[in-house]
Amino acid sequence: MRTPRSASGWTMAVFGALAAALGAVGLIAPAAQLSLLGLAAPGGRGSGGLTPAFVTASSMAALNMGAYYILAALADWRAFFRWTVPFRLLTCTVFTVAVLTGRAPGAFVGVGVWEGLGAVATGAALRYERRTAAAGDPDGSAVAPGPADRAEA
Repeated sequence: MRTPRSASGWTMAVFGALAAALGAVGLIAPAAQLSLLGLAAPGGRGSGGLTPAFVTASSMAALNMGAYYILAALADWRAFFRWTVPFRLLTCTVFTVAVLTGRAPGAFVGVGVWEGLGAVATGAALRYERRTAAAGDPDGSAVAPGPADRAEA
């Protein structure tokens, strides 16, 4: 079985697995997903009630995103890892502001924290790997950049 080859890859794989799992939960048990987010599941779809469609769309997006993150981790595509850090921090900010302004329930802070901590973990791992590689990797513990990263240089 193939596994990520770097610490930054592991942060991406874990985030991807969690996103895929939560996306699957939303597709299989939408009421459970809504409950995790602090939202009440509607009894049924009324006129203009689009909650089931929204849960389906966002859950499918989470499942796909999780798959992309896992595949990028297995390919050790560090350029992709770097691209995710600012956007995950942006997601953290948007979800946190949505809670603070009353636009979203308090449980959404958990989504923001999850995104923010994941971004910080990935960014820290990338920074560590870059510093270790720049120092000549004296103990041989750093992983060489993947093919996509070498092509960018």
